[in-house]
Amino acid sequence: MMEQRQRGLLALAFMVLAIAVALPQLAIGKRIEKRCLNCSYRTYYTYGDGRSLQRVVYRDPVYTRAAQSYGCSGNPCGVNAVCQEAAGGRPVCSCPPGYSGNPLTHCNRGECLDNVDCRGDLQCKDNRCVNPCVGACGIGSNCDARNHVAVCSCPAGYNGDPYHACHLNDPEEQCHPSPCGVNTKCEIINGVPTCSCHHGFLGNPLSGCRHECEHDGDCSSRDMCSNFKCVPSCGQCGSGASCKTVANHRAVCECPKGYIGSAYTECRPECYGDVDCPSGRPACFYGICKNTCEGACGVGADCNLRGLTPVCSCPRDMTGDPFVRCRPFTKEDLCDPNPCGTNTICVPGHDNTGRERPVCNCLPGHTGNPLTHCTRGECLSNNECPDHRACINYQCIDPCIGKCATGASCEPKAHLAVCRCPPGQSGDALVSCRQTRTFPVAKYH
Repeated sequence: MMEQRQRGLLALAFMVLAIAVALPQLAIGKRIEKRCLNCSYRTYYTYGDGRSLQRVVYRDPVYTRAAQSYGCSGNPCGVNAVCQEAAGGRPVCSCPPGYSGNPLTHCNRGECLDNVDCRGDLQCKDNRCVNPCVGACGIGSNCDARNHVAVCSCPAGYNGDPYHACHLNDPEEQCHPSPCGVNTKCEIINGVPTCSCHHGFLGNPLSGCRHECEHDGDCSSRDMCSNFKCVPSCGQCGSGASCKTVANHRAVCECPKGYIGSAYTECRPECYGDVDCPSGRPACFYGICKNTCEGACGVGADCNLRGLTPVCSCPRDMTGDPFVRCRPFTKEDLCDPNPCGTNTICVPGHDNTGRERPVCNCLPGHTGNPLTHCTRGECLSNNECPDHRACINYQCIDPCIGKCATGASCEPKAHLAVCRCPPGQSGDALVSCRQTRTFPVAKYH
């Protein structure tokens, strides 16, 4: 046993020495010539272009046989494989990430681990550099691989979703949706969408067209907006009138001196006094002859002139406001205006002779003289009174008053009078109570 341990230590020393000798001989892109019979040469790392990094491991024949029983210390796995010891020291071989193959013999490194290992027009997929355009774009679309990504686009003269399908352009589609602003129309002219304003509108058709004006503020200070156009404000003046000035886009018109009428309709002289007016229009107002009854009275009213003053009145069989409207009499007119007092209600009725007259009554829950004033009662129902009071004639009073017989006792409960005859008396407590009489009882022996 001691001899075997010494051999093992000696083998380790040789292996360390071999590694120290072999490390300077590691090379990229060429193989190292074998310089000893007990050395093994394994590829440590392989690049995408075929270059490889190798390592040299010295194996002593005696130590190798002994190391087979010491787990991963004997390096039982294949090239590029990773050894891990399981329970009991049993070695378990596996290929590292990015490698594939039989870990007991050889693990081959994939062509790539990430996109950076591939050219810019290729993509790393399943450890292989592949064309990213394969199956990436839609029908009829073009694909351009840029920075390991497929960039899809529709050919010239086609449109659509390049990742789904591209189809031939329809010129009218360029106007749907319209690239123009509001109040515009879009037309295809020589294959180009062309925007123009609707009739009566102006502005930039790309951003939007509008009327010349929407309100007076869109016009100059002496113009006004009429039918969406700016027109001179002084055009508001009537014939024969002069435009004195313009304020807030409105003309201030006046008739010339010696003329009368409306400066916004017509300025003309008609009269200078009543003597100049005919009998049908006897009054001269500001140079115009008028009938003063015109528009002075209400509907259905009579108008009579007293001189030049209109006098309005309703006919004898009608009533109402002669300056507003006259109408025939009705029963409801007996109570309008209300002849009764406050807190009352008036209804048409008849007196003892049968003549129609207003009848006054207090409102429900009120008492008093309906011709002058009615006052609201204390209550309208028992619910508004305490439990020992009852609502009688709209007042909360003791329900026992006058309810029980003479000599009977009364107790108010739940708004009612509860009558009882006193002890020693009997009878109907609501009618009368009398002394209870006892008669001797004969005893027989």
